Amino acid sequence: MVRDHRPEISVVIACRNEEENAEAIASAVIEQIHTLAESFEIIFIDNDSDDRTVEIIKAMCARDSRIRLIVNTRNYGQMRSPTYGIYQASGRAIISMCADFQDSPSLLPEFIRRWRNGADIVLGIREREKSGLFLTFMRNLSYSLQQRFGDYRIIPNATGFGIYDRRVVESIRQLSEPQPFFRGLLVETGYSVETIAFERPSRPRGKSNNNFFTLLDFALNGLAGSSKNLLRAPLYIAFIISLLTAICLLGAVFALFTGRSVQLWLFAAMLEGQFGLLFLFFGLLGVQTGLISERTRNQPLVLERERVNFPADC
Repeated sequence: MVRDHRPEISVVIACRNEEENAEAIASAVIEQIHTLAESFEIIFIDNDSDDRTVEIIKAMCARDSRIRLIVNTRNYGQMRSPTYGIYQASGRAIISMCADFQDSPSLLPEFIRRWRNGADIVLGIREREKSGLFLTFMRNLSYSLQQRFGDYRIIPNATGFGIYDRRVVESIRQLSEPQPFFRGLLVETGYSVETIAFERPSRPRGKSNNNFFTLLDFALNGLAGSSKNLLRAPLYIAFIISLLTAICLLGAVFALFTGRSVQLWLFAAMLEGQFGLLFLFFGLLGVQTGLISERTRNQPLVLERERVNFPADC
């Protein structure tokens, strides 16, 4: 008889270079849920830290069998690594959060309560976050583009911090997304979503691994991953240009019958026609790329260097 190792709650904590926060976040999580959950596990997934993060977490694993560790072979980015960690969780509900305390552990009891009351997904929504005007503008622009061009409406100011029922996670796993924009995929599943607003604090210690370029890359990947309409955008532009070309040709005909010069009209029509053909080609290429992507999404999110404290049958 195989022993059932599955806990009620899995807490997945993504980290990279969090030696100053790893032990503190684990203690804070345990403090919040140890009297609430029938059983639980904490899974750290380390994205190729070059400080003492792995060493510290391994020491915690030696002291507490409920703490587990996955060490990636390299840095797989902010989309693939956390999602892979969620897929490795075995709980009936999975909580995803970061190690830097900007995802407040104090919300965990409310997440669990709402999940037990029947919510499929409960997400924390940041009310305010201290950031510069430029970063705020870029974040709002990213949300606007995703709302306008996305295949489904994402939830603004949701970072993915929240609790998900196991059936939600299994549904997302079946999509086999190579660059999973997880907060968007949560909405794509169609399961019910509840939200809790909170004021996201600043990091109490340690240095953020994000900079402008990593955040830009994340935003662009998220937009591309949640919107196939962008692939068709060149087709829409080609249609508009073709209308302008037709107007210029009509202008040339009108100029011919009124005895005026047609050269400028024909030159404009020829130029616009060339751009129209170019955008038409790009649009068709984009659609083909989208079809290829749909048919070939099957690659591992992460390669593991090692895992610690996982049951033998995992």
